Amino acid sequence: MADQATHPREVFDLKGHEAAEIAFEEARSRGRLHHAWLLTGPEGVGKATFAYRAARRLLGAPPEPSYGVLGAAPGHPVSRQIIARSHPDIMVLERIGEDGKVRKAIPVDEARKLSDFFSKSPASAPHRVAIIDAADDLNVNSANAVLKTLEEPPERGILLLISHSPGRLLPTIRSRCRRLAFGGLAESDVTEFVQSRTSANAEDSIRLARMANGAPGRALALALAGAVAVDDAAKEILIGLPQINEAAALALADRFRGGEGQAQFNLLFERLAERVHSHTTRLASEGYGGLDRWASAWETLQRLPREVEAVNLDRTDAFFTALSELRAAARA
Repeated sequence: MADQATHPREVFDLKGHEAAEIAFEEARSRGRLHHAWLLTGPEGVGKATFAYRAARRLLGAPPEPSYGVLGAAPGHPVSRQIIARSHPDIMVLERIGEDGKVRKAIPVDEARKLSDFFSKSPASAPHRVAIIDAADDLNVNSANAVLKTLEEPPERGILLLISHSPGRLLPTIRSRCRRLAFGGLAESDVTEFVQSRTSANAEDSIRLARMANGAPGRALALALAGAVAVDDAAKEILIGLPQINEAAALALADRFRGGEGQAQFNLLFERLAERVHSHTTRLASEGYGGLDRWASAWETLQRLPREVEAVNLDRTDAFFTALSELRAAARA
């Protein structure tokens, strides 16, 4: 089985979000479809998959019940055109550019294209559809460009805005959208998803599901990033405190080099922070006091990855700074 991520435009099944699909389909079938939908919930929970499922139906693909409420057949021309990114009546705004590079934000020039896109009648479908994945990635200018489109609802036009952190969006954007909330899936469902998409064994699949907190897309991303091995490394660091195996630490720091270095750095700090949080919570529940140093270490693990990206700090230096904080906490 291939261990690889599949873009939501190529995914045709969705589990655990039947209520959201029923709400959308009822609005569509009754002719009461709001012009803008805000899809909110944790990253990786299935919001983008829902958006493409909704888009297929809005663009005229007939229902395929075997794929659920908003299901459409993968072989239908609408489905094939969306996969090939050749359908004239769908527009997608995202951080990934045409060159495949991930940009810091969705540029305002692209957001402004929404007005022109929606000014045209559908070429071959009942609607024109725009997906913004994710609205959290809009900067101030691009957010205002999207807001302008929301303020002038396009005829036969539907916007699907994905947001992992809706509180960060402009209140005026939120107020002009109908909101659909997507919660996390059961651990068993996420475990099953991981096993169906990767070669992870049963034990590792369960661990990945727990790390992902109900988000199958997040679990898959963790699997592809080698999160189980990284989590094991985080566990070994904490078990050994206050001692630090310098050779092992240097070997671990080698993972921070190259194109994938930042992702590996962020993942290790995430796993360390999660384990420190669990450790501190347990100590507090058992009546231990003097946990300020552990709280400080946790804050450092949260802060350093942001600083590394913002001001280009050396990842290895940041890693050893974090180790010093952890060592001090263990000795306190």
